[in-house]
Amino acid sequence: MMKKYNLAIVGATGLVGREFIKIIESRNFPADSIQLLASDRNPGRKILTGRGEMLVHETTPASFENIDIAVFIAGAEIAKYFVPLAMQSGAMVLDTSSAFRTGDSVPLVVPEVNPQDVENHKGIIANPNCSTIQLSVVLHPLNRVNRIMRVVVSTYQSVSGAGSTGTDELTRQTKTVIEGKTPIPHVFPHQIAFNVVPEVDVFMDNGYTREEFRLTDETRRVLHDAELSISATCVRVPVYVGHCQAVHIELTKPMAPDEARQILASAPGIKILDDPGVSLYPQPWSVAGSDEVLVGRVRQDIDRPTGLVLWTAADNLRKGTALNAIQILEESIKRGCL
Repeated sequence: MMKKYNLAIVGATGLVGREFIKIIESRNFPADSIQLLASDRNPGRKILTGRGEMLVHETTPASFENIDIAVFIAGAEIAKYFVPLAMQSGAMVLDTSSAFRTGDSVPLVVPEVNPQDVENHKGIIANPNCSTIQLSVVLHPLNRVNRIMRVVVSTYQSVSGAGSTGTDELTRQTKTVIEGKTPIPHVFPHQIAFNVVPEVDVFMDNGYTREEFRLTDETRRVLHDAELSISATCVRVPVYVGHCQAVHIELTKPMAPDEARQILASAPGIKILDDPGVSLYPQPWSVAGSDEVLVGRVRQDIDRPTGLVLWTAADNLRKGTALNAIQILEESIKRGCL
């Protein structure tokens, strides 16, 4: 009989938290009990799940007693405070925030790419940034066949990457603009309705944003390639769900687009949508609710014989966070390292 685990979900009321709960049920994750936790703004709420209506409790130091797995789908500040307490209580922690991703002792895992890294955990595993997951799933199978020397990536990130406050702001601003009024931004630095904003997270002294730094640093770590040359520009777009990426790849040797498509089509977690003749390519609306990273517009770089260019889309709430987290837990169970 498969062992079952007592599970605590911190941040259960957020967009990703609710997605996580749905996926757990659809994949029959071996949870004996599930404790739904949130900040002190949300306790007392009820969430309808496959187990019926469940009460959401306030997260406290006592929340992790008798918990086997604590999944943190909350902000970095909450994680920094409560993760050590959960670990002291004996729970294995999976954190989706940026709080522990830079620690050398904390594995950063994308199961399609570096599943073996779950075996190195010391009580905590980190879920990478959503854009890192999307990019590394696509780079990894190509890199195994033909080593990648350089990547230039531009991301087009939906407002749900900023949580429900981001989606609410887009809705509110869209109505305001349609009414002929001027919206006032609160979540994003500028109006997001009918606009694109090349600023995701704060700027650093070198002119890159923290999101761009995370994408480059984390991709190197997930691919186990500290020498990979990678440059990123991250842009927020007025889309509710689904991140897109324009990816320029320079390989060691030339690779025909057809060969790249075949490699990607046979790789886990990827689906090819690539027929320009009928305008078939990945789009945010078609990727919402999907578990795969969609890839299309695969073509030769006109100016570089060893270059490929492609376009991807992924559901940032699912593969970008919730699904990847569940896959990490499933991999840890399979390898007996929970």
